[in-house]
Amino acid sequence: MSIFFRASYGKAGLSAGDILRDVRLWLAFGFGAGLIKRAPGTFGTLAALPVYAALLQTGFWGYWLATAVVIAVGIHLCDYAAARLQVHDFGGIVWDEIAGLLLAMAWVPFSWRHLALGFALFRFFDIVKPWPIGWLDRRVHGGLGIMLDDVVAGLFAALVLALCAPWMS
Repeated sequence: MSIFFRASYGKAGLSAGDILRDVRLWLAFGFGAGLIKRAPGTFGTLAALPVYAALLQTGFWGYWLATAVVIAVGIHLCDYAAARLQVHDFGGIVWDEIAGLLLAMAWVPFSWRHLALGFALFRFFDIVKPWPIGWLDRRVHGGLGIMLDDVVAGLFAALVLALCAPWMS
């Protein structure tokens, strides 16, 4: 038994190998980051960092188009993963964290300070789930529900980050 990985995932008892061999599960698990037993959401958010760095190179419209695609595809990926695992919003499904961080960082220019604060704010709102995030998390199901609470957490983080940005220069 590994201290880093689970013996099996979900009620379906999938192995890490099962997840790594299925491209849709691999993506839903944030390129494998969600396989980590402890704090998979934080590791999923870390997996978003190279995606964020790549999207910074695409300019304003490229960033927004790619973020919209991440969200739209994420609904289907998360729905598929939940069905395969036989668990709604299993902790290892972290594609929603990738979408949330992209949204959190969308309205500020890149800086290491913005990135650190955006990361922390997104994780805060995703974990604490203030209204309406927690309400959405409990009431909206399927892939849309898995994605929606993190999208709103990302938007909350973006708002706070945008308000703080003028004082961070």
